[in-house]
Amino acid sequence: MHCQLLVPALPWPEPDFRDIYRELKLPALERLLAKGRQQRTDARTTEAWLCERFDVERQGDWPVAPYCLLADGGEPGTHYWLRADPVHLKLEGNHLVLADSGVFRVSQREARILTDSLNAHFSSDGLIFRPLRPERWYLRAERSPALETSALPEVVGKGIDSLLPQGADGPTWRARLNDAQMLLHGHAINMAREEAGLLPINGVWAWGGGKLQSALSAPFAAVWSDAALALGLAQAARIAAYTLPDGAADLLRRGGSEGVGLVLLDGLRKAAQYGDADGWRKHLEDLERDWFAPLLEALAQGRVGMVSLHALGPEGVHSAEVTRGDLRRFWRRVKPLADLA
Repeated sequence: MHCQLLVPALPWPEPDFRDIYRELKLPALERLLAKGRQQRTDARTTEAWLCERFDVERQGDWPVAPYCLLADGGEPGTHYWLRADPVHLKLEGNHLVLADSGVFRVSQREARILTDSLNAHFSSDGLIFRPLRPERWYLRAERSPALETSALPEVVGKGIDSLLPQGADGPTWRARLNDAQMLLHGHAINMAREEAGLLPINGVWAWGGGKLQSALSAPFAAVWSDAALALGLAQAARIAAYTLPDGAADLLRRGGSEGVGLVLLDGLRKAAQYGDADGWRKHLEDLERDWFAPLLEALAQGRVGMVSLHALGPEGVHSAEVTRGDLRRFWRRVKPLADLA
């Protein structure tokens, strides 16, 4: 098996914050990075990296929505879809700052009632909201707009002013998002949430628009991930797709030994989005224990043929491709993870 690991937010996204690496013990990760054949490429978002691997073409946006919809059990058909995820917007100074469902919970009942209200309001525009998951909503448009949006994971924790939809149809969609904010602001669901001490769901974030592509490449034999996009791309490419196992040992027991498998380890990005340094460090230590150390051991024992690690950071993608023979290359000196930053 050739195991490819995609690890967003490795290293920490703020290069000057080097104290975050202090006293982290990551011998397996650092050895995999040091001993492998190195390659650096331009910075990529997780969504762009995945779409490029499956030869999905950009359509103004990377067409995240229809593939996530597919993973969530929907039928994209030939329609144009956007993700229209529930968000909380808070005024900080003169800017609205966005938080996603990583910091609030929403029930399926709340999602259905809120999207019913949005559907009634936008019915004359030919827009249909579908809350296939409580935290993941979709929006179908009658036609494909000339639109460029900002991916939700890149907006979390930031002011939205400069990240609102652009393109020829940008003004129309900015107005629609504003209308949605006004509708949701005084909604009975949000009044009840605030009375219960919960964050109101006072906005939606439209992003990742596009249509399904007629044919995709199949660069992997299987994909393991908890991310809807990765699972949807695998489904569209007709390759095996599995939820993320507890660790590499579990994957190797269940995953067979043939072909190239992609594992998306996305937990670091969730911590980095909110500047949670302690959470990021804790999750990285968990990855060392559950993934990097077991894979290094399996590689040394010949139970895995190759490990490729793709670290997605703000300065670019750092990739290391390691075979069993590479582990004996003593002249490739192991360096601390801080050097990667």
